[in-house]
Amino acid sequence: MPAYSSYCEYCAAAPEDDPNRAYHDTEYGFPIDSDDGLFCRLVLEINQAGLSWVTILKKKDAFERAYDGFDIDTVAAYGEIETARLLADAGIIRKRLKIAAAIENARRIVTIRASYGSFKGWLDAHHPRPKDQWLALFKKNFVFVGGEIVGEFLM
Repeated sequence: MPAYSSYCEYCAAAPEDDPNRAYHDTEYGFPIDSDDGLFCRLVLEINQAGLSWVTILKKKDAFERAYDGFDIDTVAAYGEIETARLLADAGIIRKRLKIAAAIENARRIVTIRASYGSFKGWLDAHHPRPKDQWLALFKKNFVFVGGEIVGEFLM
């Protein structure tokens, strides 16, 4: 079986087991059409704040299990029991503010879907706009979002 070959020089030069290689070639910059997929990206970007992206990529499967497959309605219904479970899960980033942001943002996406039909519909309704306007829109509608998080989310 031939070795995996990346189209990106940076990733191609990285070791084959570097999570950036496959991520860069199969996910980064590719459109996401499902609301749960978009929510996954938002949760991962929020959790990356202050950490390396490789750390998040290595924990991605654990995040997916911990957050019930990033099902927005399920996460929006999380309460104290689920929060305690997440805080005890060594497979994910256990920062209370980041966990609370994921839950609150799921609740806000539920509200957005009531008006726009979907999270993607909300994004599409505001496209195109410059990054500073996206940032203002995200800060108005979500928690724990800053310039880097919004910029990477929109990639």
